[in-house]
Amino acid sequence: MLESVGSLTGSPWIYAAVAVSVLLDVFLPVLPSGVLVITAATAAAGSATGAVPHAVPDILLLTLCAATASVLGDLVAYRLAWRGGDRLDRAIARSRRLTSAQERLGEVLARGGRARGVLVVVARFAPAGRSVVSLGAGAAHRRVREFLPWSVLAGVAWAGYSVALGYFGGQWLGATWLATGVSFGALFAAGAGAAYLVRRPAVRGPVTGA
Repeated sequence: MLESVGSLTGSPWIYAAVAVSVLLDVFLPVLPSGVLVITAATAAAGSATGAVPHAVPDILLLTLCAATASVLGDLVAYRLAWRGGDRLDRAIARSRRLTSAQERLGEVLARGGRARGVLVVVARFAPAGRSVVSLGAGAAHRRVREFLPWSVLAGVAWAGYSVALGYFGGQWLGATWLATGVSFGALFAAGAGAAYLVRRPAVRGPVTGA
């Protein structure tokens, strides 16, 4: 499998591909940015063990690239939502899932402090959670200093986790379909767990007190 993408993982263009994919998946959550990061990291492990002969991305640079693109994408979505006004509200109102997610987000943001920060970090792993949080924080006109530090932490955590899955999976199981499949499974499992945690505020009931 890695040989089929060797022309990409074996060139500096892999950094651009990762950056663009991660940057844009805040708007198009269907983009397989995590899959691309894991594939590149698995190729790096394969190179270290001699299974893949061509040069591949540096693990630290790959992590930095993915984390930086994640934060930049969050900020772009945040600023666009900040300026979106009624147009964004109408777009969200057309989707029951987005409306419900925005309501849950508002409850947690109202709590402030660590609860708000934990939501930003956990939602980074949930399907479309990054989009809902970034757009919701901007639409709610939350101050950037309340959002940015947690976005940075979320981006680093997600990038580090994805790279680690690919790299150590490749180290332990070899640069094979099995290693890649196990890594993908772990990524999707983390996403399912994060989605469950993000939904929990709505189950607990309304927030009381200030």
